[in-house]
Amino acid sequence: MSRWQYLLKRILLAVPVVLFGVTITFLIVRLGPIDPAAAILGPTSTSGAEAERIREQLGLNDPLWEQYLQYIWNLVTLNMPNSWVISPGTPSFDLILIYLPRTMWLGFWSVLIALFVGIPLGFYAGLNPNTSGDYVASFSGIVWRAMPNFWLAVILVSILAQSQDLLGFEWATFLVETNIVTPPSLDFLKQPLTLLTSPGESWPELLAATKQIAPAALVLGSSSMGNEMRIGRTAVLETINSNYVETARAKGLPERTIVWKHVFRNALIPLIPIITSEAFILISGSVLVELVFAINGMGYLFYQASLQGDLPLVGALMYITIVLLVSVNILQDILYTVVDPRVGIDQN
Repeated sequence: MSRWQYLLKRILLAVPVVLFGVTITFLIVRLGPIDPAAAILGPTSTSGAEAERIREQLGLNDPLWEQYLQYIWNLVTLNMPNSWVISPGTPSFDLILIYLPRTMWLGFWSVLIALFVGIPLGFYAGLNPNTSGDYVASFSGIVWRAMPNFWLAVILVSILAQSQDLLGFEWATFLVETNIVTPPSLDFLKQPLTLLTSPGESWPELLAATKQIAPAALVLGSSSMGNEMRIGRTAVLETINSNYVETARAKGLPERTIVWKHVFRNALIPLIPIITSEAFILISGSVLVELVFAINGMGYLFYQASLQGDLPLVGALMYITIVLLVSVNILQDILYTVVDPRVGIDQN
């Protein structure tokens, strides 16, 4: 089986996974204890003509199979009905487009922190075992991994709120003026070319958005950073003591060539599933971190929609989340074929 056949097979297998996920979502929300009519009218108005009229209007009195088929068709055509409770009259996908960029911006910086801090530290510790640098990096990774996100978020907000006394400078006015807890302004993303055509106007907005999201990204990426550091260290230690590395040394290859051509590439193989799975978690956002820093992204929106039984919005959110998860898994398979040429090739 060639690489392309392998990837095509993985993509085709993703279709039933998405269908199963959205089906389970529909059953949990529709057959659960939450009554959308009660969420709209209030918990004390679950009966009466008005509640019955709303159920009829929303199609809740239709047979379950008919509701399901309509639900699947709306997802396939990207035409989910308007939100029932959170923002009545607003299309579900339009509402998601308001909240999604904030979570993607948070996830982007969280992934960068985890990748460009955790992996280099892990590889450094693995290449220099039992040294002071190894001990410091390993201890730091364990500490970062052990701290709960919600606790670290609260502590960081408290420190930034008292930054003048604790750090010697005022965080709110550092570089550019921003609030500590508020959604970042991402207006510059609507016209990304202005970063090049009008840098004097757009770059301050980019700097402000980056500064605004930095504390939350540090909190969200910290646990992944520590995890990737520990696994990266272990992978390097296992690879550097392997037979083919010893053979390369015996042939007289320079240490730099051995590290980059043999150790680095092979040590990435066990890291790929860790990186992709954690990237999905970071990009999907964290409800607690978003709540503490008032990011108001996808996590916050999904939490509110689930509590209030907003079926169109929950369905659209889960659909996007499942597609994102499947896409990350496919990306993982692509990375496997790049790093390890043996993937997807029959060994018969």
